[in-house]
Amino acid sequence: MSSALAVIGAGAWGTALAIQAARAGAGPVVLVARDPAKAAAIAASRENPRLAGARLPDAVRVTTDPEGAAMLVLAVPTQQLRAAAAALPAAGLLICCAKGVEAGTGRLPLEILAETHRATPSVVLTGPNFAHEIAAGLPAAAVVAGPEPRAREAAIAALATPTFRLYGNEDALGAQLGGAAKNVIAIAAGAVMGAGLGENARAALITRGLAELARLAVALGGRAETVTGLSGLGDLLLTCTGPASRNYSLGFALGQGRALAEVLAGRSAVTEGVATAPALLARAGTVDLPICRAVAAWLEGRITLAGAIAELLARRMRDE
Repeated sequence: MSSALAVIGAGAWGTALAIQAARAGAGPVVLVARDPAKAAAIAASRENPRLAGARLPDAVRVTTDPEGAAMLVLAVPTQQLRAAAAALPAAGLLICCAKGVEAGTGRLPLEILAETHRATPSVVLTGPNFAHEIAAGLPAAAVVAGPEPRAREAAIAALATPTFRLYGNEDALGAQLGGAAKNVIAIAAGAVMGAGLGENARAALITRGLAELARLAVALGGRAETVTGLSGLGDLLLTCTGPASRNYSLGFALGQGRALAEVLAGRSAVTEGVATAPALLARAGTVDLPICRAVAAWLEGRITLAGAIAELLARRMRDE
């Protein structure tokens, strides 16, 4: 049986988006899980353990097959996006929800899709959204970014509701860079709080992180105004202050002295900022990104947290 929309990836975010698509009246919605046993369990209970308490509406079917959906929503991590996209059937529109930079290639999500599905219109859905709040129907806003107005409009029509306000933006590059860089900066923000360095330090770090994001976006061809929007400042604020953020909570644990391998071993969900940090720096080239560089060096064990903080504070004084 064909469907109007299929969500690829039955994690917390994919499940929330399937619920949201049904709420928006997108037509028959399919939630696609890679593991048949997982698909069967979710279908039977009408609830995903990764998003406890959020019941799937009757309009959502759970399966392992996109079933010829006209619109595909890709809710998989950036490092898994290429493989997932290569296995997709033909569709009229791809809506990508990944945030990050692909390790090894330096590609952003829509650039990956341009290589795997060159003839298919694609957009990125990004912004300050926690899955459990979207599933609950709490007020939120996000950005649908892509170069083609009709593709943006179609995605917005499929997912927007009065409680989930979607804005279009043609600056897909700037929007994607915001989604990638904020994860790295959020690890630093979590470390600041985990190490007990205080709210002043976190506020300063978020502000200077936004300056890094602005430099990066403009240097690579994005727009400065995108950085001040939902996909930049909005996402940065949520990820750097919300305990539900995987990147913030990882940084918090590391700031308390726990080992990276230990923290990652206890997680079932991907923490995008870990792989994105070095990939983002490779993509950035000579752009000045001191916080992101410090995070990458710290995660790779080339510097201690104390050393990273000391280096950042010792930078030459200058005008803001």
